Amino acid sequence: MLSHPGRRAALRAALRAAGLGVAGAAAAGITTGCGPGRPAAGPSSPPPGPARPAKPARAAAPAAPRRFAGQPVEIGHGPRDGGRVALTFHGNGEPALARAALAEAEKGGARVTVLAIGSWLDAHPDMARRILDGGHELGNHTQRHLAINDMAEAEAYAEITGCAQRLKRLTGSIGTWFRPSQTQYATPLVQKLAQRAGYPHVLSYDVDSLDFTSPGAAAVIRNVTGTIRPGSVVSLHFGYADTVDAMPPLLEELARRKLRAVTTTELLTP
Repeated sequence: MLSHPGRRAALRAALRAAGLGVAGAAAAGITTGCGPGRPAAGPSSPPPGPARPAKPARAAAPAAPRRFAGQPVEIGHGPRDGGRVALTFHGNGEPALARAALAEAEKGGARVTVLAIGSWLDAHPDMARRILDGGHELGNHTQRHLAINDMAEAEAYAEITGCAQRLKRLTGSIGTWFRPSQTQYATPLVQKLAQRAGYPHVLSYDVDSLDFTSPGAAAVIRNVTGTIRPGSVVSLHFGYADTVDAMPPLLEELARRKLRAVTTTELLTP
């Protein structure tokens, strides 16, 4: 079910045939992984210079949310003038696939951000420590992954704080980030509730892999590499074999473009 060398070689061949290594054009009319929303905006910048590969490190202590001066409440990407990008994962699905995705990221020298669903942590509490011990960061993707923008205030707040409480119990921190569920963008109310719960920012993204549609690993890679640029925040998901298979050639392509995959906090830290 998971990747093997022959499969990866076929993926690389498919990418070469599709013109990757050179950046492809983004497909038109693609919907977002957690639902549609308003378009992200941000100025273009020149391509980055060379960057050294990241080395995963054991987390010394769980990180807490922090405020980034000059950044809006909802963050969709980082600085466009560097050589860094953030790969963010929706934390849900079969733990074996989650561990496999993390292992592939670590082999490729990447650190990632995992936005975990509280009910997933309830079922698999050991995954919180696995994520942190790999040098990655862990955040909040609501308790039940329902359409939070459609909820009444009390219910939406309970979704945010429910997951935060589980993170705090498991790690000592409410997590580094909050990402709303079933939407790319939070409403002003949800943004306000996230801040009330202790998250200065809401984390969105500007690149959607569409891996949750199980389009095949080559398509996942095309979806990412067709739109990624310096500062991008990429939406990916645990629980899909296509994502695991896509990781090695995706990280190879990012390295070829002199882009380094770091945590979202690292992306936004000068």
